[in-house]
Amino acid sequence: MRIPLDYYRILGLPIQATAEQLKQAHRDRTLQLPRREYSEIAIEARKSLIDEAYKLLAAPERRQTYDAQFLTHTYSLESTVAADAPAEVSPEVGEQTLRSLASDNGPVSVSETYTPTIEIDEAQFVGALLILLELGEYELVIRLGRPFLTSGNVSLADGRYGDPERVLEDIVLTLALGCLELGREQWQQRQYESAAESLETGQELLLRENAFPAIRAELQSDLYKLRPYRVLELVVRPLDQTADRRQGLQLLKAMLHDRGGIDGAEDDLSGLTTDDFLRFIQQLRGYLTAGEQQELFEAEARRPSAVATYLAVYALLARGFAFHQPALVRRAKQLLGRLSTQQDVHLEQAVCALLLGQAEEAGRALDLSQEYEPLAFIREHSQSSPDLLPGLCLYAERWLREEVFTHFRDLANQQTALKDYFADPQVQAYLEAMPLSVATEAPPPSTPAAAADRTSFSQTPYAAGQSASPMAAPTAGIFQQSPLTTMGERETPVPTHSEETSGAEGGLSIAERVSQLSPEGQLQSSGAAYGPPSPTQNGHRPSAAVAPAPEGKPSRRSRSPRWDRLAGLIIVALLAMGTLGFVTVRTLSWIGYLLTGPKLQRPVLDISLTSPPVTIPTPPPPEAQISVEDIAGRVIDSWLGAKREALSQNHNVAALETTLLDPALTQWRNRANGAQRDNWYVTYEHTVEILNVEPDDPSSEALTVDAQVTEVAEYYELGVRNLSNSYDETLNMQYNLVRQGGEWFVKDMTELE
Repeated sequence: MRIPLDYYRILGLPIQATAEQLKQAHRDRTLQLPRREYSEIAIEARKSLIDEAYKLLAAPERRQTYDAQFLTHTYSLESTVAADAPAEVSPEVGEQTLRSLASDNGPVSVSETYTPTIEIDEAQFVGALLILLELGEYELVIRLGRPFLTSGNVSLADGRYGDPERVLEDIVLTLALGCLELGREQWQQRQYESAAESLETGQELLLRENAFPAIRAELQSDLYKLRPYRVLELVVRPLDQTADRRQGLQLLKAMLHDRGGIDGAEDDLSGLTTDDFLRFIQQLRGYLTAGEQQELFEAEARRPSAVATYLAVYALLARGFAFHQPALVRRAKQLLGRLSTQQDVHLEQAVCALLLGQAEEAGRALDLSQEYEPLAFIREHSQSSPDLLPGLCLYAERWLREEVFTHFRDLANQQTALKDYFADPQVQAYLEAMPLSVATEAPPPSTPAAAADRTSFSQTPYAAGQSASPMAAPTAGIFQQSPLTTMGERETPVPTHSEETSGAEGGLSIAERVSQLSPEGQLQSSGAAYGPPSPTQNGHRPSAAVAPAPEGKPSRRSRSPRWDRLAGLIIVALLAMGTLGFVTVRTLSWIGYLLTGPKLQRPVLDISLTSPPVTIPTPPPPEAQISVEDIAGRVIDSWLGAKREALSQNHNVAALETTLLDPALTQWRNRANGAQRDNWYVTYEHTVEILNVEPDDPSSEALTVDAQVTEVAEYYELGVRNLSNSYDETLNMQYNLVRQGGEWFVKDMTELE
């Protein structure tokens, strides 16, 4: 039987190797033993091939004859592993991966290209597989070995390959190791889903054959470490690829389950520490929609988890405001109630109360808030108003748009306003029917008197002398405007109570007053003239939600989400997790991260492979969806660049493999090899104009491109320019592009008339 090897590759040497190099390589390869799981049959078969290669190449006359054949002839690789061995893929053994590695029907075609082969005895087959594995020919190993599996169609029973039981074990072992190393190779190439498929194929093979538990554990370990990379690769995909994105979320949920939550102390075997995982969650949020985050973090909040609760509040508030769904705002307010005993979340509660039309509750929340800068900003934009409603409206609208929406893929560019929100009839209807107390969820009152006391919207102004209702009357306390005290000193809150306020706005509901607010926070009906916000107020800057801090100077309000606020929540959660020493160390590390926010570098993962560690990648921004014209231009530019490399004076033929697939790859590789053999090369200059691309769908797996290519070629033969073969032409070309492993390649090309 013939296999796709040559004697130089068996020894790991180039054809120019000296006799001394041959001797040293033979010694080294003989001393290098494979993994201990291999049987003596495989080890001896491998050694016999190494000895055979050295024996032939060490004899000058035999080597000369072999070299002549090696250089002047090529052999077709369409020979089968055995004459009667059609390659049927076993459905139980990683069918999807094996389908991607070879055709399911017909003889095993090892490669579409041509490469030297040698004749071996059937007893040497497992040794040849082992050598191919050592050479990194993982796909070839799987193609050659799969017909010999238990469900395959090549019988080992007659013993011509060696002891059937031991040979089968060696083949299964080699295929499993091939899947393991192929997965790691794809991992390093950032083809994370392909890597997972290869690793899962190897794992399924070993489970089916019930063999080599240690290697099965290696495969499973890599799959665990691969999970965060897969999550990122899947969720960054376009929103219309719902199945892939849903798979990414399922993987994330599995990680959360294994960890015991975002702030859990258990191990999901991904290699991410607690700090790393918090960074990972923050990194993910920009690629998840508001609905996806709501589903994810509301479920996590029920563990309970203070961190997940706060993130769920962000999602609920964002969706409630953006899509005019006050029911979601109401749920956010309920979740904030759980956190208010642990941390100062009163500002968020005030925003929720505002969106629910609850003026009095908004006032009470502001009264309890300890955040000086936002309160100063709110007061500054409520000057000449009897209360702080104008400033709170401006603050809430900007905070939601600039600090909350930015963390959701579908809302990053969303533009909405309080006026639009309150003007929505569905919002008004919901708030009219809302119970008096959101916390107790009391049923809607049935009497007119009870309805008058409900904190919600009313479009009817109060008549002169009529007692003000809580739903319309601006509250006293901090929600009522009062002069600021000296810088840095917080005024003493005044007890809140319902009373009719003076001024032109006193008889208007919140809905009516919001409808009169200008973008700067003015009440247009009051006649007051307010200028744009000044940079400082009594020496204090307004909220970073509107005025970002200078570069290099961190601002408490500029972090998104408000991680400084989360520090307190996490401290409480961590104190319940273990001993004081353990908690202290973890708490300090979390606080350090939370206070510095997203400016920390991405973590480096220890993936326990022989290759360097891989960092969690940052995918391209999801909003920048590439067009089919961009795809076509990049791929064709890449192909023309590879053509310049392959036919240049350096003859970099390997460049073709980065951009071509067969049949184009074989055609141009043969041409480039011929150029190197016959000592000629070409320098090229190209300009490309894309004329048409079909279909107009960036998610398609294949594209047909019509392009006009201007090619200036300078032909050199034996180092001398050949004018007769040089040219300057404009060609109309058609390219067939296909996507494989997440990358685009040119499959074939045709010159059009």
